[in-house]
Amino acid sequence: MTRRNSFMKRTLVACALIALIGPGPAAAAAEIRVALLQMAPKGADVAANLEKAEEFCRKAAAKRADIALMPELWSVGFTPPENREGALDAYRKLTLTLDSEPIQRFAALAKELGMAIAITYLETHDPAPRNVITLFDRHGREVFTYAKIHTSDFTPLEAATTPGDEFVVGDLDTPAGTVSVGAMICFDREHPESARILMLKGAELVLTPNASKLDELRLDQFKVRAWENAIGVAMANYPRPHKNGRSVAYDGAGNRLVMAGAREGVYIATFDLDALRERRRNTIWGNAYRRPHRYGALDDPARDPVWDRQRDDGTRYDPAQR
Repeated sequence: MTRRNSFMKRTLVACALIALIGPGPAAAAAEIRVALLQMAPKGADVAANLEKAEEFCRKAAAKRADIALMPELWSVGFTPPENREGALDAYRKLTLTLDSEPIQRFAALAKELGMAIAITYLETHDPAPRNVITLFDRHGREVFTYAKIHTSDFTPLEAATTPGDEFVVGDLDTPAGTVSVGAMICFDREHPESARILMLKGAELVLTPNASKLDELRLDQFKVRAWENAIGVAMANYPRPHKNGRSVAYDGAGNRLVMAGAREGVYIATFDLDALRERRRNTIWGNAYRRPHRYGALDDPARDPVWDRQRDDGTRYDPAQR
């Protein structure tokens, strides 16, 4: 047999084998699964709320989630202080520190479950508590702790907190590789600057704890945050009767991945990281064609009097003091 005939025979055998057994397995899609923990709180009972959060985290892990996300201020169930003298002082006794046992419990749980956990709580801070989210990775390590910047100062609960001072992004180790993750909290998402800054800092996925009634405009607003910045966004809200549920996630093209109803539950949003990154490489949005040298007015604290607001005591509200 000539060398040419031998080569052709081997080629025909190989083709026959491929036809018989089919092509090899396709490469697995790079995905990240976020569990939206739509939980009903036990009032401001911190111990009971954290016990329930552990239960729901275990349910999320059973659903093969990579990240479990809680609603805003879960430790106190977003329950405002009572309207009586001394109530705020009592409320401050419900605060927790990052290194406290109740919070570190979720670092240990994340490591046990091999799943990142985003826990939300009222953080001990001077001169007033902060509304924060801490993200622990699947090894139990802190990725970041973010304090809400756009506190809802038109409500007594958040007017009594200290706003954060910086948007943060961290690298999260996942089975699909490293993902750049940021966070914004509730009223943050209603300001376009929040998601934009997170995008500029490299966020691919933005976690959003929430505590509000989600109407169609707010849902559309959240979708646009994803689309205009080419980022994935995931939001966990409270169910009825505390709020109205509708925990939701959108991919970087503004496609809805999941939306919860009004009841409690664990809702999974699956983000296709390959598609997200392809969009970021090719979109005309995000930071592709921006002109930041023309945006000086965004840094100017001066404003038209039409935007002036009053504090509860009747004095002028000055955001620069917050």
